[in-house]
Amino acid sequence: MRRLLAALALSAAPLTAAAEEVTTFDLDNGMEVVVIEDHRAPVVVHMLWYRVGSADEPEGVSGIAHFLEHLMFKGTDMLEAGEFSATVAANGGSDNAFTSYDYTAYFQRVAADRLELMMEMEANRMNNLQITDADVIPERGVILEERNQRTENSAGALANEQFRAALYQNHRYGVPIIGWQHEMEQLDLQDVLDFYDLYYAPNNAILVVAGDVEPDEVKELAEKYYGVLPAEANLPERERPSEPPHRAERRLTYVDQRVSQPYLTRTYLAPERDPGAQEEAAALVYLAELLGGSPFTSALGVALQFDTDTAVYTNAGYSGSSLDTSTFGLSIVPSEGVTLSEAEAAMDQVIADFMEAPIDPERLESIRTQLRASEIYAKDNVQGLARRYGAALSQSLTVEDVQAWPDILQAVTEEDIKAVAEKVLDRKRAVTGWVVATEEDAI
Repeated sequence: MRRLLAALALSAAPLTAAAEEVTTFDLDNGMEVVVIEDHRAPVVVHMLWYRVGSADEPEGVSGIAHFLEHLMFKGTDMLEAGEFSATVAANGGSDNAFTSYDYTAYFQRVAADRLELMMEMEANRMNNLQITDADVIPERGVILEERNQRTENSAGALANEQFRAALYQNHRYGVPIIGWQHEMEQLDLQDVLDFYDLYYAPNNAILVVAGDVEPDEVKELAEKYYGVLPAEANLPERERPSEPPHRAERRLTYVDQRVSQPYLTRTYLAPERDPGAQEEAAALVYLAELLGGSPFTSALGVALQFDTDTAVYTNAGYSGSSLDTSTFGLSIVPSEGVTLSEAEAAMDQVIADFMEAPIDPERLESIRTQLRASEIYAKDNVQGLARRYGAALSQSLTVEDVQAWPDILQAVTEEDIKAVAEKVLDRKRAVTGWVVATEEDAI
């Protein structure tokens, strides 16, 4: 009953929220700083984002961005190997790092009065990492084992790797973030140092500090620890190979005896969120929900899982968080006795029917309300906010773009959705993949 009353209250009350308090400034060496104030708890999140990810790697050294992320927890001229994380933990905090196609980020969540210590340590390893073969060779074994666990031991992961490589014909998004195994095996100390020396510099970094802080305090500390670091004079322009026109649909069948249930995916190239031009991305958010969100309300779910029992699972997904061209994906797991050919034909019929029929206004308004609520609730997660701004800025968006996004989502119309669907759902710009245990299942 309490949940029902809460849901009714949510539907009856207008969902509005002011933009979070964000202050930005640049240091003299080119480093960008973003401060997000949230004084509800004496906690701070300190995140450092480098505008370099796996898609920026030179050819032949795939995985070097992720490898360096691991090695950044080794020693510096001030810290022993492992001392960074041990110090964070000793001060009651937590830390970690992650690498994507477009960025590499490091973060700590600590009590607000420990911010200075975090800045001192993070600034130190930006410029003073000290590693040798004694660090590199064992850690290379660690990332190879990580690939074994996450990719080589997963039929689905290996299939997705092949499908993505087929989708991106020229762009480095077709290379896995963790790297190709044969290239990972050859990564050495000089590869790491060359990458570190070129890209780990203040003029290639964004500092995001969120929580119980004052902008003036953050600026003073940032100038003290980061502001003294030299800019990288040879930092290259961030120019990547672009995709040529895609003129033919690509189809792949991945066979692996570990596959317990055949399934199919189709992935299309799709627009990303761009500075001052996020409308198509917003419409794609709605399209994903309308086609393959909840199985109880989405076009694929209702038609294939309930009306016809063609599939046991359906899904559509889109993320506009990308520096360059992103993806829109569909996936279907057929029901027992339904072939992949039959499931794919049914999926295509649902898409065709969706394009012909009007969108239910009530369904559209329901999605609009869900998105509005999601954007409001997201403000309660300080670390999530820091991540939102850091990722956006490292992928060419601005603070203004981030803060405009909720209103852009609310302004999406049926015409916007149909227009972007017509543009994106073009099989010449897609890879359709079947994943099966045996060749006999590929029917």
